[in-house]
Amino acid sequence: MPLVHLAGVELLLLDIWAWGLVHLSTGYLVHKVPAARLGRDTWLFRPRRFERGGRLYVGTFRILRWKDKLPEAGAMFAGGISKRRLLDDEAGGLPRFAVETRRAELTHWLAMLPGPLFALWNPGYVVPVMVAYGVLVNLPFVMIQRCNRQRIDRILAGRAARAATA
Repeated sequence: MPLVHLAGVELLLLDIWAWGLVHLSTGYLVHKVPAARLGRDTWLFRPRRFERGGRLYVGTFRILRWKDKLPEAGAMFAGGISKRRLLDDEAGGLPRFAVETRRAELTHWLAMLPGPLFALWNPGYVVPVMVAYGVLVNLPFVMIQRCNRQRIDRILAGRAARAATA
């Protein structure tokens, strides 16, 4: 049973405002996480076997066809870094780019979590729609970041192997 009883346009506007606040606040909070905390793959970020080194995203989901059509907000906050282009070596290069993919991935995982809170003001039949919205809107961004990071990992591993044999 919702704590707040709204209907129609008011309910729709509250839902839109709330999702906007969720996305903005998770983006800002994760933007504040120091790069050093995102410098390696933890349990959340580590590649999974089913991803096949990112080939799941490229082959099955054809991510390279649609990923550039989605918005990129990495530079929304002061000091943020856009992931539209690879960083040059002076800006940290591929290792820093990998950090920023972890930052973006964390942002989108966190943005999925508040879906059930929409039960506070939505009728029960709307709550699954809000949860599904949170997942469906954020999951493509998670997939893009995981795909990009696994591609980066392959490049960095190749560089390290060449350096070791040189």
